[in-house]
Amino acid sequence: MRLVFWASFFLIAYTYIGYMGWLWLRARLRPWPVLRSQQEPSVSVVMVVRNEERWLESKMQNLLELDYPPSLCQIVVVSDGSTDRTDAILRNQAENPRVQVLMNQLSRGKACGLNDAISVAAGDVIVLTDARQMIEPGAVRLLVESFTDPQVGCVSGALMLGDPRSGEAGKGMGLYWKIEKKIRELESEAGSVVGATGALYAVRRELLVPVPEGTILDDVYIPMHVVRQGKRVIFEPGARAWDDPDLGAEREFARKVRTLSGNYQLVQMAPWLLTSENAVRFEFMSHKLLRLAVPFALAALLVASMVLSGPIYRSALVLQAAFYSLSLLAGLRLSRGPLARLSDAALTFVLLNGAAAVAFVNFVTGRKAVWIR
Repeated sequence: MRLVFWASFFLIAYTYIGYMGWLWLRARLRPWPVLRSQQEPSVSVVMVVRNEERWLESKMQNLLELDYPPSLCQIVVVSDGSTDRTDAILRNQAENPRVQVLMNQLSRGKACGLNDAISVAAGDVIVLTDARQMIEPGAVRLLVESFTDPQVGCVSGALMLGDPRSGEAGKGMGLYWKIEKKIRELESEAGSVVGATGALYAVRRELLVPVPEGTILDDVYIPMHVVRQGKRVIFEPGARAWDDPDLGAEREFARKVRTLSGNYQLVQMAPWLLTSENAVRFEFMSHKLLRLAVPFALAALLVASMVLSGPIYRSALVLQAAFYSLSLLAGLRLSRGPLARLSDAALTFVLLNGAAAVAFVNFVTGRKAVWIR
């Protein structure tokens, strides 16, 4: 049981602390700066939507107001079998010569929609985005600056959870995203990011590959194929898209289950990710796959702490009980004062690992995660 305890402890510690520390050290010892300069290649912003009437008009206005020459910025939108007012909104937008609209009567999924959009996109750089998040006006300019460097094939923007006027949320899921962005920034400083921000990322057109039907994580599948072709995927924190930090616990949990299920799917559809063919195999396993194992390590750590005797194991049991109690307080909305921030972080941690456990069940039972808005 001692082996179980310490193996679980070190796996958890490495996943959430050790990997970031290794990235920080690598970035200091072996930095790999990116050559940047102002440039204006032709750009196509592509987006696949399904039943997005709530956000679509604002998002289209947001895209049309980007700080980029209109003659060089095409907008391509695919409606994936929408049944609300989405198609009507897009018909009005189609009168704009900058906007190319494709309407699929049957829903075939986001991956097929992306392939359709890219097939009619005319830009040298393809910018991918989603309907809900608002992009800052200068974000596309910042993304394309990094394509001055011939080694760069994909540039990821940053997702900000909060409001542009009041700033980024600092608790719960907002805190999680701050940590996640720091990891991506460190990965980028000396190599490549494992995946991109689905709300905003750009790819050289010639490096794009068809996305298999049913792919959950296009924002990992596409960037990893950029790496496979010998190019870098970097993170540009200044290119920002804003989203609501609180979409509701149920919706956020479902979104995370789908994302983590996508990691299992990636390994199935692209087994080369686990071979030497993947130049960032170590980073992929550390960043994506080890997180899938953490729920089981947490359970093993708790059981081992209960069984083993001695001050170290007793203390570990008390700390775990206190941590899970904090998450329960946050879940019941009973936390107040200085403990509120800590309990929100504890609840986020528990929910994320609960989602990873559900994703594992989906994987072993063959249950598929569908595209949700």
